[in-house]
Amino acid sequence: MYLLFCNMSINDVFGASTIIPRILSDVFIPMSQRFMSYNECVIQAFCAHFHAGIAHAVLIIMAVDRYMAICKPLHYAAIMTHRMVLGLSVWAWSISFLLVGILIGLSVRLVILNPFCDNASLFKLSCENILINHVYGLGITVVILGSSLCSVMLTYLSIAMVCLRSKNKALNSKALQTCATHLAAYAILLFSGCIIIILHRFPHLSDHGKLASILLHVVPPAMNAIIYGLQIKAVREKIIIIFKRATPGKVKVTNCDSQK
Repeated sequence: MYLLFCNMSINDVFGASTIIPRILSDVFIPMSQRFMSYNECVIQAFCAHFHAGIAHAVLIIMAVDRYMAICKPLHYAAIMTHRMVLGLSVWAWSISFLLVGILIGLSVRLVILNPFCDNASLFKLSCENILINHVYGLGITVVILGSSLCSVMLTYLSIAMVCLRSKNKALNSKALQTCATHLAAYAILLFSGCIIIILHRFPHLSDHGKLASILLHVVPPAMNAIIYGLQIKAVREKIIIIFKRATPGKVKVTNCDSQK
């Protein structure tokens, strides 16, 4: 499970580093000079979609991991070995690289005057026939979102049925704690991604779409760090200690009459 957390953290850092440095550099550049070359735009578009694909793939693996741990605890150690988790991690990165590579390869490369580039921003500026881009883009969106939604729903329905049949309150409490964090991270990612997909259908909301695309690379990584970080006891204790040090201590005031 911690190897999956590591994959998620690396992917969050990767996703944030593909867009935030560019935005920060544009802050100090006049508006008329803010442009992006062809190569920069294609690389950023690839990285943006690659980041989203890995995020969904890792969350699918985490859902399966939670299912095995709760529904089949006796088989968990034998099935979810370090080699298996490592293989699934390699699969997540490889399949995302392949699918996104084809997606960006079908797009027309142009100079984009925006701080953020994705696949739709690329092929919308083309004067050629972009039917294949729409078909493949819609297909890969349905495959990624559909597979992640189905896997999460099926695994968590199975987990819920096991918890309802079980009378072990400790097991149910632990299952609720571990599953709630995963569902929260998945809901944030799914909600952010759906907003971008919807806003791309409305050209007059392009500015809102740019803001949503930027927030996709800022909000989920920050929330993942908070959600999974607070789940670790050592991190919680350290935060409590820091909070107590930052909070001024109370001064005890005694009644002078009582000391006479």
